[in-house]
Amino acid sequence: MKQSMLNKLANLSERMDEIDRLMASEGITDNMENYLKLTREHAEITPIVAQYRAYVQTEADMAEAQKMLSDPEMKEFAQEEIETAKNRHDEIDIELQKLLLPKDPNDEKNIILEIRAGTGGDESGLFAGDLFRMYSRYAERQRWKVEVLSANQGEVGGYKEIIAKIEGYGAYSKMKFESGGHRVQRVPDTETQGRIHTSACTVAILPEVDEVSDVTINPADIRIDTFRASGAGGQHINKTDSAVRITHAPTGIVVECQDGRSQHANKAQAMMVLAARIKAKQVDEQNSKIASERRNLIGSGDRSERIRTYNYPQGRITDHRINLTLYKIDAITEGDMDELIGALSNEHQADLLASLGEDN
Repeated sequence: MKQSMLNKLANLSERMDEIDRLMASEGITDNMENYLKLTREHAEITPIVAQYRAYVQTEADMAEAQKMLSDPEMKEFAQEEIETAKNRHDEIDIELQKLLLPKDPNDEKNIILEIRAGTGGDESGLFAGDLFRMYSRYAERQRWKVEVLSANQGEVGGYKEIIAKIEGYGAYSKMKFESGGHRVQRVPDTETQGRIHTSACTVAILPEVDEVSDVTINPADIRIDTFRASGAGGQHINKTDSAVRITHAPTGIVVECQDGRSQHANKAQAMMVLAARIKAKQVDEQNSKIASERRNLIGSGDRSERIRTYNYPQGRITDHRINLTLYKIDAITEGDMDELIGALSNEHQADLLASLGEDN
């Protein structure tokens, strides 16, 4: 491990001792705001300091065992002790580097999920519906809440576009790698000759903006239009102009919401989605300016980029960013996405570790 990282860890260990002393001092709870701040900091650095102290202990164990090598009767035992301590030392080294990786400030946030049908006509709309079902089932497994904000249904089923809010701790950390182009290869129900068709959808995962105030939206920059919400055949159709469309002139972003119970609710939801999209655009622009030559293994962030193929005849799903193929398409499309999402997260973490090694 680099000396700069060891110095940082030593400072964290000293800081934890200092916090322990402060929290044990008399009258510490008189200033509750400061007390809560200390408890949060203590919770954040405790796992790092625990691993660092174990790291230091293994070095001490190896040094102690080295002294016994000169004793013929203790040599074999000492060699075993050194090997055990060295293996443990290497394991802790890797764990410490993971703990020191920069955290994505959005990881704990709720998300805005957007799915849009692309090439492929009606089949693309059906695929959009399948993707929404997959993510909804996955959210259920995580005990997250799914709320549809806006849906434009396809003529034969599925969606031309659907926007939903998914609420749950860590939703963004697990779902953020789903942004991109998704392609399906299968025989449509309407295909009489059994030919395989290819169609596509785009998925965008946006972290929910904590407050609309996090993004400055000048009222003069937006145009708000109202219109009559439409439902699918057989459903009740609103007789009032309750649906809302907001256009943000500087970015060209347009948001429509019509699933709320009132114009007021739809406007609030549309403003929330608009703020999330503006924030995502700002982050994308910032990342593009500071992007290093190393290409992130998880993809460039271009939402038109094809990231995954769902091949139904072969029962496989292939994620092209990490060259992973899983022959469990039925399970995954029913929401069993842990293996897929875990593999993406692990590759991302490995890439960050490699970058950390280059920077130090």
